[in-house]
Amino acid sequence: MAVHTEQFHPLINKLAGLVAIIVGFLILASGYRYGSAGTIIIGTAIIVAGLAFLVLKIVRRNQGPL
Repeated sequence: MAVHTEQFHPLINKLAGLVAIIVGFLILASGYRYGSAGTIIIGTAIIVAGLAFLVLKIVRRNQGPL
């Protein structure tokens, strides 16, 4: 059972991760279209950050009592 020890509503945290993934994909696609390596790297980094945020959220939620 999940324990609510976070400051924000859990749905907001998940949406922030999903928004980061979507924005990162859009930036990556824009960089790919215009051939900008820097923009592709930034988009990839934002996608990875969004994925990491969601994975860490799930891991924290599923941890049992220590």
